[in-house]
Amino acid sequence: MTLSSNPEMKIFTGNANPALSRDICNYIGVPLGDATVTSFPDGETFVKINDNIRGRDVFIIQPTCPPTNQNLMELLIMVDAARRASAARITAVIPFFGYARQDRKDQPRVPITAKLVANLIAAAGVDRVLTMDLHAQQIQGFFDIPVDHLHAMPVMVEHIRTLGIENLIVVSPDVGGVKMASAYATALGTRIAIVVKQRKSATETEASHIIGEVAGKNVLIVDDLTETAGTITSAAKILRKQGALDIYAGISHTILTDLAVERLRDSDLKELISTNSVPARLTIGSRVTSLSVAELLGEGIRRIHDDESVSSLFEVKPKK
Repeated sequence: MTLSSNPEMKIFTGNANPALSRDICNYIGVPLGDATVTSFPDGETFVKINDNIRGRDVFIIQPTCPPTNQNLMELLIMVDAARRASAARITAVIPFFGYARQDRKDQPRVPITAKLVANLIAAAGVDRVLTMDLHAQQIQGFFDIPVDHLHAMPVMVEHIRTLGIENLIVVSPDVGGVKMASAYATALGTRIAIVVKQRKSATETEASHIIGEVAGKNVLIVDDLTETAGTITSAAKILRKQGALDIYAGISHTILTDLAVERLRDSDLKELISTNSVPARLTIGSRVTSLSVAELLGEGIRRIHDDESVSSLFEVKPKK
């Protein structure tokens, strides 16, 4: 949807990650919109937008992280409220897109939840989606509305460069992450290796062998998501056995369960680097670093509002 003029921008947040929403508004230089988002005694979500948004360009920031169902319903109901309040355009800013792992039928009689959620978001009245590091690139095609898909890599690479890690190699923790690992390796001017894994259950994976040479090298494992930390800790264990030195992990979204905290505490990782796309759970001491993506998302919002290209946000600045 293209606006006939440049109406006022209004930004609202649900309860999923209000701290990130405030940081985004501070970067853009606009106040966070006034909305009441609470629950009825029976758990149903209540939303009231207290600002006048008739004819406005509305952005609703809400990652669908745990509690996933609650946060998803908040997003849908906020969108419905904005649509019924005659917003000119509604953009759903979803830093972390949940329900993304089931993006195909890999077993009989299972749903494709990523497509279902895409349909729900469009049916609620969203005109455009801004998200970051989807679990699978093809999810963009599940939407029948425009999707701007940003990447945390520029933010991650900038931080990794400040660490001054020498003799670094980038590792994909599974075959499916080779494209992401290759992009990181190109940005950091190094090579990649691949850990071949087998999934034993929903919470447990086992690394079997490594493609590539990691002995005597510092390692950066990159992935889009970790919840139980089984993949990255298993990868770190076999990398250490193969002679890797310091082992880092760069993960776009860290939704850390109690099991993940326990695994990370006992792991071979020196540092887990992530973003604040979801509220940080910094309970593992100094080994967890949370980088802000407020500027990245804020710039994306500003460019969408001004009808500018967002493609330059994918670029990694050259090393000085």
